[in-house]
Amino acid sequence: MSIDESKEFVPVRIAVMTVSDTRTEADDRSGNVLVERIEAAGHVVAAREIVPDERAEIAGQLRSWCHDPGIDAVISTGGTGLTGRDVTVEAHRDVYEKEIDAFGTVFTMVSMQKIGTSAVQSRATGGVAHGTYLFALPGSPGACKDAWDEILKAQFDYRHAPCNFVEIMPRLDEHMRRK
Repeated sequence: MSIDESKEFVPVRIAVMTVSDTRTEADDRSGNVLVERIEAAGHVVAAREIVPDERAEIAGQLRSWCHDPGIDAVISTGGTGLTGRDVTVEAHRDVYEKEIDAFGTVFTMVSMQKIGTSAVQSRATGGVAHGTYLFALPGSPGACKDAWDEILKAQFDYRHAPCNFVEIMPRLDEHMRRK
């Protein structure tokens, strides 16, 4: 991994969604971790919401943001576990046009180094819909730090080589344009 200093940094507009029935912005530690890291990297927090653990509401907010031209990516935190109320992954998959399969695999590899075999309980996922990147992260601040620091920070940096998410962003919705 390397940064090509000859390229100019391109800020990405990222929405942050916390999935929780109990969190408020005052005690949303995971959402705050993401906001701090996104802004520190030079990107823009384009929107921020706390959404209850309801599949239809999560998917509805994702769809709304996917149709907002001011949002390039969405990162959600929470609801990716195995309990009955954990429906974030299903809501994301309701919206995806394409899943980024390797994201979950790479996240598991990063998590294994930090929490060992407990990493198998995460269902972190990523995908694309309507030209917007969508990522679902676990609800712990540590998992949000790991996902941003070890994966997303580099992939959302246009200067990152050999490739990154930003350079292909203009082509994500090419199938929807007239030929």
